[in-house]
Amino acid sequence: MSILEEICNRKRQDLSAIKEQLPPRDLYRKVEALMDNPQPLRSLSEALKQAAERACCTDNQGCCAAQGARQQSPTGIIAEFKRKSPSKGWIKEEGKPEIIPPAYEKAGATALSILTDEHYFGGCNDYLRTARPLVSLPILRKDFMVDEYQIFEAKEMGADAVLLIAACLTKAECLALARTARMLNLDTLLEIHDETELDYISEEINVVGVNNRNLHVFRTDVQTSVNLAPKIPNEFVKISESGLATPEDLKMLRLCGYSGFLMGERFMKADDPGQALADFIAKL
Repeated sequence: MSILEEICNRKRQDLSAIKEQLPPRDLYRKVEALMDNPQPLRSLSEALKQAAERACCTDNQGCCAAQGARQQSPTGIIAEFKRKSPSKGWIKEEGKPEIIPPAYEKAGATALSILTDEHYFGGCNDYLRTARPLVSLPILRKDFMVDEYQIFEAKEMGADAVLLIAACLTKAECLALARTARMLNLDTLLEIHDETELDYISEEINVVGVNNRNLHVFRTDVQTSVNLAPKIPNEFVKISESGLATPEDLKMLRLCGYSGFLMGERFMKADDPGQALADFIAKL
């Protein structure tokens, strides 16, 4: 059994217990109440598009400013609150959601990713709930989605986008979860790892992410993003995930057509993750 299969099996077991504590009908009622009183939409895909446009204009002597474009971070960095990983163990066990996500926003992140898996990544749903009122950026709920219930959870806790990992799902399951996300006004980030997963892309998807880490063996190679970039239709926002270590990595991937860059360990392992992000952005 691969690490990914182990994680997904554990996720299904955990969900059985969670549904006993909060039955689906009760969760759906909570979300229905939220939908009756909609909050401002924070679109991950739109934030990344605007960041890419602003980065392009900045490279071309500030034409965005001349056109009165919104002042926002042009980095495209989705900064991740990640305390632990299956391959590295604890990265920052003392990391606090009320401190690090706001520091990421101040440093210049375009969006945030918050791990909510407890067993393997040291996260929990309350971390996202804690960070949500403290930041104005779009928040991606980073977890292993295997059930519609989790999409409703994401909406209830204040997420703006959800992650769907192709390697965890059949194409039919992925499409059904993406449709549920769209119904709830959530963006969907589809994560792929190789060319065989390209046919998971559908009109229900907002963002396509290429994970440079093979989740079956946890080896990382940024060349994966380079190879897959031209094979992803241009109408989709593209992001690269995992193994991004230097500003040169991001500059090279921008040239390949990527608008976003999901980075976690690179900053979380620093004494001050927010300052580490600020220092990184200063070199872009």
